[in-house]
Amino acid sequence: MTRPARRRFRGDHDPVTFDFAPMVDIVLLLLIFFFLTSTLGARQNALPLDLPRASSSVQETPDLPIVSVSSAGQVFLNGKATTLTALGAQLRPLAAASGGVVGLRADERGSYGTVVGVMDEIKKAGGTRLALGTQTDAARAAGGSAP
Repeated sequence: MTRPARRRFRGDHDPVTFDFAPMVDIVLLLLIFFFLTSTLGARQNALPLDLPRASSSVQETPDLPIVSVSSAGQVFLNGKATTLTALGAQLRPLAAASGGVVGLRADERGSYGTVVGVMDEIKKAGGTRLALGTQTDAARAAGGSAP
């Protein structure tokens, strides 16, 4: 015996509800994620260097490869430690992608010989122009720097 299909009338159903709480949670998590990644990306080349002073400087360009030399003579490429001998091979594709422009940041108390060696490796790797990192007196007080 078959049962006849039950017809639903307009007033015979439950009201449709939409819960906004899960959507708000996801939006807040995405917002926190984007805040953290944007902050980390801006500070990836931040090594504790005491850059020389200059009366004027240009804003840092984030797409340039940055070679840093610490006061102890350690060499870093984009914030990652490397050696002077391996620098050329690691820098070659980055210098080609940036059109030959390479940023150089060196501690003012560092070894002049190491900086000259780094400049030589940059030239061998295809770096045709250097963007030297300096600090203005106002940036030094605020803790910022330019390439």
